[in-house]
Amino acid sequence: QLRLVESGGGSVQAGGSLKLSCAASGYVGYCMGWFRQVPGKEREGVASIRPQFGGESYADSVKGRFTISVDNDRTMNLQMNSLTPEDTGIYYCAASAYIDCLEPINSGRYNVWGNGTLVTISS
Repeated sequence: QLRLVESGGGSVQAGGSLKLSCAASGYVGYCMGWFRQVPGKEREGVASIRPQFGGESYADSVKGRFTISVDNDRTMNLQMNSLTPEDTGIYYCAASAYIDCLEPINSGRYNVWGNGTLVTISS
């Protein structure tokens, strides 16, 4: 069974940067994506990528600041720059077996999830 493990979370001041990584134990399917969630709010799609076929998608709130990438078919990264307190949350890595997974970045299209890593941005 596919397992996803996130790393790289932490605390930084506004304007700073963080890089998250997600290591997959096997074949990830059509897409990998990053989601984030804060207490009391729904899980939000941040970025998605198709490791084998290309293509990326970003939420409007992170366009121009975040970059999603893959080192190989099993390691995904999220470079986060110009961070703001609104970026605070638990960031989850996910994988999708659905072809139409790239956009919109819909959590319902992702079937395997990591446990999350906490990102805290202070003002």
